Amino acid sequence: MMNVRNKWILSGSLALSLLFSAALPLSAAQAAATPTVLQSSTTSITEYEQFLQEKFGIAFQQGTVTKGQFLQQIAKVLHLGDAKSQPVFSDLGADSPYYSSAAALYEQGIITSLKIEADKPLQATSALYIAVKAAGLAELAHSYPQSKTTDALKQIGYSPAGLSLSAAQELAAAVHSGLLPSSFYKEVKGKAASADLAEALLVQILSIKGEYKHYIGYTSDADIYGKLADAYNTSDIIQSPELQTVVDTALKQNLVTGYNLKDNRFDANFVDSLTLTYGHDNLKHAVQLIGLLRSEGIRAKVQFEPKTSAFIYLKEWGEPVQTENYKVVQIENGNYIAYAKEYDLKFEFANAADKARFQPVILQYAKKNSEDQTGLIASSWWQPLYYSATKLDDYIQITNNKITGAGHYYAQSFSLNEPSAAIAEGFKKLGTGLDIQSYPIWVDKPFFNYLNGESL
Repeated sequence: MMNVRNKWILSGSLALSLLFSAALPLSAAQAAATPTVLQSSTTSITEYEQFLQEKFGIAFQQGTVTKGQFLQQIAKVLHLGDAKSQPVFSDLGADSPYYSSAAALYEQGIITSLKIEADKPLQATSALYIAVKAAGLAELAHSYPQSKTTDALKQIGYSPAGLSLSAAQELAAAVHSGLLPSSFYKEVKGKAASADLAEALLVQILSIKGEYKHYIGYTSDADIYGKLADAYNTSDIIQSPELQTVVDTALKQNLVTGYNLKDNRFDANFVDSLTLTYGHDNLKHAVQLIGLLRSEGIRAKVQFEPKTSAFIYLKEWGEPVQTENYKVVQIENGNYIAYAKEYDLKFEFANAADKARFQPVILQYAKKNSEDQTGLIASSWWQPLYYSATKLDDYIQITNNKITGAGHYYAQSFSLNEPSAAIAEGFKKLGTGLDIQSYPIWVDKPFFNYLNGESL
C-alpha cells in the first residue's frame, strides 16, 4: 500500500513513534516452516555453538563434559524451574551446584536414578538416554519391537545384548528420529560424550520440541519462491481484539502514529548477531529481493513473519478503498484507522560480512530516490525499513518498545530514543496486565529520517 504509506509519511506527526508489531493463527505453510531435525556437520556444529551461547549462555569447554554439566544445561534449555519435591540423591547433596537441575529433571522423569555421578565424564549412551526423554520421545522409543531396535542399533555398532529393553529402545529411537546426528554414530559405543555431541543433542532437543530456529528455507533454495508465495498468500490481516483496543486508543490519543501486530509463533528465533529484519507489504518485492540477494551471492536463512500495520488515515485523503488486504474503521473525529497486511522477512546470514553487505545492496537496488528512478526492484520504498538487534556500522540506534498482551500476540513500537519512556508510560496507563520492554535496535538511516519526519 505504498500510496497510503506515503500519505502516512506526509501526515506530519512522525516525531514520536511509528511502527508496532502482533498476529495470526498459524497457517499450514508456516507450520511447515519449523526446521526438520538437523544432520550435524562442521558448519552446523559452529552454528550450534553460536546459538547456544547467544540464546542460553551455554558454552561447553572442549574436552571432558561431566554428567552434572550436561544435566545443568538440559534443565536450562527446557526452562525448568525449581522442583516441587526435594529428592534425596545417593551421591549429590542439596548444596551441589547441580542439585536443582538434577531435582527438576528427576521430577520430570528425564532422569530416573537417584545416583547422579555428576562429576564423572558424561558417557555418550547416558547422554542419549537423557536426551530421548528430554525431547519427549520416550513413548516412541518404548513402542519399538525387537527387530526394529536391532536394525537401528547396527547403525551405531551396537547389539542389544547386554542392554535392558528400554535402554536399547531409547538408543534406537535416538538414531531413527535424528536426535543423534549421523555424523556422531561412531562416537557412541563405549565412549565419553564430546562437547560437540553434547551441544548437538541440546540443539536437537530444541528442534524436536519446535524451539530452535524457524525458517521457510534459504535464499539459495530452488523452491524458496514457492514457499514465500505460500506463506504470503495464507496470511491475512491480523486480529487481536484485546491488544488492539489498547493500541487503537493510543492512535486516537496521538500517542503513536502507527503500530504493527505480530504473533510470536512465527518468530524466527535466529541468532541476533547474524540477523536482519526487513519489512514490506508487497509479495513481488519479496520475491525480487530474494532474487537480488541470490544475484549478489548472499545466502541466508529466510523466515516470513506476517504482520498487520495500523495507522490513522486522514479524512482529507479521500474515501479509502478497502480490499482483502486493506481495511479501515472510521473513528469519532471522522478519520479512519487503516489496517494493512504486511510482513517482515527475517534473514540469518552465514557470517557478519554478509550481514554488512545487505545494506549497500538495498541502497543501490531497493531504495527509491526520485519518482522516475529506474534500475530498482519492484515496489521499492523511499524509506525502506530494515533493522538489527545488534549494533552495526552506518545504522542508527532507536528504541523498540515491545508490548506483550495475553497469548501469542504482541506489539512493538519503534520510536526515537528520547520519547520512548513517555510512550512506554502512556501504554501502561491504557491497559493492565501488559508487559512493556524497551530496548535498542539499529535501523537504516532512511527509516531513521522517516521517524524524524524527513522525506528521504
